[in-house]
Amino acid sequence: MNSRRAAWLIIGMLLAAVLLAALGVSVGSAGFETLIGPLLKPGVDPDATAMAQQIVFDIRLPRTLGAWGAGALLGLAGAVAQGLFRNPLADPFLLGSASGASLGVALALAAMGGGAGMLGASVDSGLAVSVFSNSVWVRLGLTGAAFGGAVLAVLLTLLLSSGVQHTLRLLLAGVVVGVVLGAMTHLVLLFSPESLQAMQAFMLGSTSFVGWTSVALMAGVWMLCALAAWLLARVLDGLSLGDATARSLGLPLGPMRVALVAVLALATGTAVAQTGLIAFVGLAAPHLVRSLVKTTSTRLLLLSSGMGGVLLMTADTLARWLMAPQELPVGVLTAVLGGGYLLWLMQRNTREARGAGL
Repeated sequence: MNSRRAAWLIIGMLLAAVLLAALGVSVGSAGFETLIGPLLKPGVDPDATAMAQQIVFDIRLPRTLGAWGAGALLGLAGAVAQGLFRNPLADPFLLGSASGASLGVALALAAMGGGAGMLGASVDSGLAVSVFSNSVWVRLGLTGAAFGGAVLAVLLTLLLSSGVQHTLRLLLAGVVVGVVLGAMTHLVLLFSPESLQAMQAFMLGSTSFVGWTSVALMAGVWMLCALAAWLLARVLDGLSLGDATARSLGLPLGPMRVALVAVLALATGTAVAQTGLIAFVGLAAPHLVRSLVKTTSTRLLLLSSGMGGVLLMTADTLARWLMAPQELPVGVLTAVLGGGYLLWLMQRNTREARGAGL
């Protein structure tokens, strides 16, 4: 029964992703605008067709696919975090990886004297396109800085917690590192005011930074992280029964916890580097999957990844459409919706606990 439900859920997510991709390439700064006419009739107005192709294939399609990629990485990281910490409210931004990535981007922007265009944001307005993008090397430099910051934050968290053996200590160390690195980011911006506008867009979260280079990078990292998580899924099943039971099954918990932390950091750091800080997707995706199907960690990881992609694609399309011609930062939208979902989840758990007399 659960296998059948999981299969139907996969089919539903695939259909939703295709539908959302079609909607995503049809929504621009002017609202809903399909551009099908100029694309299907190239001989009528060649200039309009060329402009429509540039808008669809250079701007809207990569950011729509990038939204799925970032959401899939965050959903996968969320499922890993919740299994690793044995806490259904665990978030992939634990261990300070997001704060470290933000600090890396802030330092890179300050070093390059970056303005808003450094992040490579792209905006389309009807058939008029304005692309604020620098060289690929600048984009890769910002991504590398975010990676380096995320890795440094995770290493610092592991150092403060004396390894990964004590889950609670690791969690608390991650919170401390996140707060300290967040303060350092604000300090960098205080001494580099020219980077404030670009960094504000990054911290609010947006898929407008995403181009084909980012899509390819996220696709490669997602395949690597998904494979590693699939191989380590048995560890998460063992941890759900407790450390003693997991050790009795012959699982080397120390090295495997390190591997799970690496997957969590790599997936989170990659998503943050490409789209900025987008909250609650990694928290909500595993919860939604568990509410629809009861399954093992192997399927939960992949289903949560797919659910995260669908959630962020939905949020990105809504963010572009709700306030057109202005664009709502997708990180703000996911924070509002995710916060509401978390409050509802807490209320439901409280009612169930009262009903059980606990």
